[in-house]
Amino acid sequence: MFTVALVTARAARGLDEDLAPLEGALRAVGVTVQIVDWDDETADWAAFDVALVRSPWDYTQRAPEFLAWAKHVSRQTRLWNPFAVIHWNTDKHYLSQLIQAGVPAVPSHFVELGEESATQLQRFFALYPDVAEFVVKPTIGGGARDAQRYERADVEAATAHAQRLLDVKRAALLQPYLNRVDSQGETALIYFEGEFSHAIRKGPLLRRGQGPTRALFAEEQITPRIPETDELEVAARTLAAVPFENPQLYARVDLIRDASGAPCLLELELTEPSLFFAAAPGAAERFAVAILARLKQSV
Repeated sequence: MFTVALVTARAARGLDEDLAPLEGALRAVGVTVQIVDWDDETADWAAFDVALVRSPWDYTQRAPEFLAWAKHVSRQTRLWNPFAVIHWNTDKHYLSQLIQAGVPAVPSHFVELGEESATQLQRFFALYPDVAEFVVKPTIGGGARDAQRYERADVEAATAHAQRLLDVKRAALLQPYLNRVDSQGETALIYFEGEFSHAIRKGPLLRRGQGPTRALFAEEQITPRIPETDELEVAARTLAAVPFENPQLYARVDLIRDASGAPCLLELELTEPSLFFAAAPGAAERFAVAILARLKQSV
């Protein structure tokens, strides 16, 4: 019998709607399950056959601590997804590598520590002269926390936003706001062991004139969606470009459409994505079977 730790956070208790169905599905296939906070100092990680990262959603404010934890746990037991993948994927600089590999993605301009936010914002405007609206967000972040949508004239507010991030040692990311998301939403495609499982539509998160959410994540409007062929193609290209041994146990590819209507990558979630089991009957069971199969292969 295998023992699995489903890794969450105290701040996410009661918020992760995937935990209960996954726990039930794993128990149904004979796996012993314990839900554990990632920063629980009493946890004996070596007692588990695998630590499965699910909802450590406060890590974005504690990234160095979280990565140190992930590295430590990877030496005590299996960590899924693996530490190297998590280390790469928790920082949105990975978008540059995927863009260089030919993945169509939302254009991304980074403001690094030590740079002037005002200077980088003007460079961003020069690179994208037709952009009417844009987004400022941290490179390590999730759930739209600390992200805000601006109009091009909002230079002072956007500069101050980026500078606040830099002042607390968080690099910033500037991206054009692709406004088709307001009417069409995002498409999130979920994969287990590289096989497509299901997809959902996520409604727009960033409202014009609305500041960043203070919650752990912005409120989401989730409905089932059948992905289009071009979305499946971009998702496949994205997963193929991941610079690690593939497939990953779990992956979520978030896409939006650009001004021409073509799908492009917004985010690739390989660390702690919601998998939206409630929108796809049988998905938790499929994931549990994939986990058990990988456990058996690792013996």
